[in-house]
Amino acid sequence: MLEPAVVSPSSFTIARPEAGEYAPYYDRYISMVKGTDILGTLEAQRRQTLLLLSGREDGEGDFRYAPGKWSAKDVLGHVCDTERIFAYRALRISRGDRTPIEGFEQDDYVRNGPCGQRPLAELIDDYIAVRRSTLTLLRNLDEAAWLRCGVANKNEVSVRALAYIIAGHELHHRKILEEKYFVGH
Repeated sequence: MLEPAVVSPSSFTIARPEAGEYAPYYDRYISMVKGTDILGTLEAQRRQTLLLLSGREDGEGDFRYAPGKWSAKDVLGHVCDTERIFAYRALRISRGDRTPIEGFEQDDYVRNGPCGQRPLAELIDDYIAVRRSTLTLLRNLDEAAWLRCGVANKNEVSVRALAYIIAGHELHHRKILEEKYFVGH
C-alpha cells in the first residue's frame, strides 16, 4: 500500500508553539525538535525509528539496561501509548472541545500493558500504525485548528504544541533506545 506524501498545509505555515501554549515541563521535548516543519519531522522520525528497530531479534526487545528499568519493548509501547493519548488530545482540542482532559500515569500503562509479551515485530507494526494515524489527523487540520487551545492534565495546551510534544517525546525515547538499549546489541 502506498503511503501519501507528507505535504504541509499550502495556505499557511504551522509556526513553532510559544512558551505559553504548553506546560513548562514539555519544553524538554519541544526544544529537541529542530526546525518548523512539524509534519516533515514526524514523517522523518518514523523512518529513523524504523531504521533503528528493523532487523532486531525479538530477544533484544526484552533487554533492560538496569534492574527495574523498562524493557525496550516497554519503551516502544510507552511511545505508542503516549502518542495515541496526545493525538487524542489534539483531536478533541482541534475540534473545539473545551472539556478538560484528564492526565494519565505512564507507569500504570506500562505495567498493565501487554508489550512485554508481544513480539517486537508487532510493536513495530503498532508504532507504524500510530504514527500514520497521527500524521493523517494533523495533515487534515486547518489553520484555526492548529491554534486552538484546551486543557489537558490541568494545563493549557495548543494543538501545535501537542504535535511538537509528540515529536520531542518520540525523539527523547529513541535516543534512550540508541544509547542504552541497542549499543553493541
